Amino acid sequence: MSANAIVNTLKRKSIQSLKEATRPAFSDVQITFLGTASAQPSSTRNHSALALRLGSDVWLFDCGEATQHQLQRSAVKMGKIEKIFITHTHGDHIFGLLPLLAGILNGAGGAADGTEDPRARIDVDNPVVEIYGPLGTRAYVRTGLKYTQSLLGLPYVVHELRLPWDPQSGDHTNLPRHRAESPNGRNIQQVDGVWPNIYQDPRVSVSAAPILHSVPCVGYVVTESDVPGKIDPKKYIPELQRTNTPMEVMRRLQQGESVELSDGTVLHGPPRRAGRKLCILGDTYDPSAIVPLALNADLLIHEATNAHLPGIDPDTKPEDTHESIEARTRSRGHSTPQMAGVFGKRIGARQLILNHFSARYAGNDDVNEESKKIMTAIGALAAQEFGSEVACARDLMSVNIALPSPPP
Repeated sequence: MSANAIVNTLKRKSIQSLKEATRPAFSDVQITFLGTASAQPSSTRNHSALALRLGSDVWLFDCGEATQHQLQRSAVKMGKIEKIFITHTHGDHIFGLLPLLAGILNGAGGAADGTEDPRARIDVDNPVVEIYGPLGTRAYVRTGLKYTQSLLGLPYVVHELRLPWDPQSGDHTNLPRHRAESPNGRNIQQVDGVWPNIYQDPRVSVSAAPILHSVPCVGYVVTESDVPGKIDPKKYIPELQRTNTPMEVMRRLQQGESVELSDGTVLHGPPRRAGRKLCILGDTYDPSAIVPLALNADLLIHEATNAHLPGIDPDTKPEDTHESIEARTRSRGHSTPQMAGVFGKRIGARQLILNHFSARYAGNDDVNEESKKIMTAIGALAAQEFGSEVACARDLMSVNIALPSPPP
């Protein structure tokens, strides 16, 4: 890279950092479930994907087949997606990634008759979309774009979360970088068994940990920074008026700062309070490694692929028991509702939502009484262990995540 290019890159990064530092706290945080099926989709459940809306920003967690269609059916704006976090490279969690990238990044199959396509030359130093995932994510994207001969009009970057036994450098493929791929993809190494702060800005951070499945899998924890406390203008305005202090000072007080007035009086803004914490797991039969990161999460999203529902699910086999269903589910790398409830209680989660259901459990429980009966029973199994009500996700369901209540 030339000296001018380095200077320009540093300038762009400085401008971006300034923008991030001056952004206000998130007005709202919302989860939208785009797909809630396990291995096989059904007429009522799409493959795995969920969108996290942080104010006007959108992050995606997993991207199963037809996620692009689900986005079009939802209120989530596809063009707002900035980051995509892949939990593992099973097809039901990643097969929708390449079509989605083509949709977001102005993809096409090239130009005919030797005409040069402007997408052949783009600035890869400023990726529009960041992708995070385990080893193989970069190779998958690169290979798919290469052999479909796809051009992208905007750049992307892939960061891989490497396990201790993974190669610690390189791209895990001999293919050269795609012309839209940034060369700045990181290979992120573990620290004390987790990946702390794989992304961080003044408003939010993301950490991750390996969770046990049938293949390497990742769980993510999104933590909002401390937010301003609730301010009572009546406490401050008389003092500002008395000393002819500009009202703009209220902005500093709102942020929790202290302000000294002209007569020496010091006003202290309300103490800042903890932001929201979300734990989003991929497929797992044991997510214990993420416990230190996930403690006291405001929301835990945990898979519950199979359940034992005698007398409720007509497909229940007479020889099945809770124990046999759990053993079979574990052997395939998955969890039951009770396992999800136990883990939610273990980390002290404030809310638990179950996700990733077998195709035998229809996702139309909002309009179908039989489905509602089954999904209510699944939630109740988890609630017995969790200690409070548990929700079951359905496709296109959205949930607002409120700020935790301030301490009394």
